[in-house]
Order: sequence, then structure tokens, then C-alpha cells
Amino acid sequence: MKHAGPAALDALADPIVSIRERSELKEPRPGVFYRKGKAFLHFHEDAAGLFADLRVSAEWERFRVSDEDERTTFLATVERSL
Repeated sequence: MKHAGPAALDALADPIVSIRERSELKEPRPGVFYRKGKAFLHFHEDAAGLFADLRVSAEWERFRVSDEDERTTFLATVERSL
């Protein structure tokens, strides 16, 4: 599974805009977010769809973010993780 390219990030524009509004997150590269100097969130794409890897506590969890319902659930998890 490869990191999300420009087209995939464009498809994820709405959730990414919401994430960018969080001042505690830094985005050194498009779609890659850090919190307190540690990798926190990034996106992937493959034939199965779009995915987000989110650091929840000390572990990475993968979330499918291909449709609106998945994105809503994912963004709620981001909020709880901050």
C-alpha cells in the first residue's frame, strides 16, 4: 500500500481541511501530520480504496476513508486521540 499521492489527497480534501485546522498538528508534507514531534497521521491508497493510519495511544490503527460515513467515523477518532 503506497502513501497517498496528489489525486488521492485531493479526494480527501474535506477531512484534510478539518485536520489542518487543528493547531496542535503540524503538516511537514501534504497529508502527513505530526503531533508533539511524533508521526501522528498519514494517508494511503491502493486498489481497495483510501486509508488513514492514525496513532491511537501508542499504536497505529488503519481506517478506511473512502466514503463519507468512514470519514466521519475517522474524524471522530482523530478528535478523541488529540
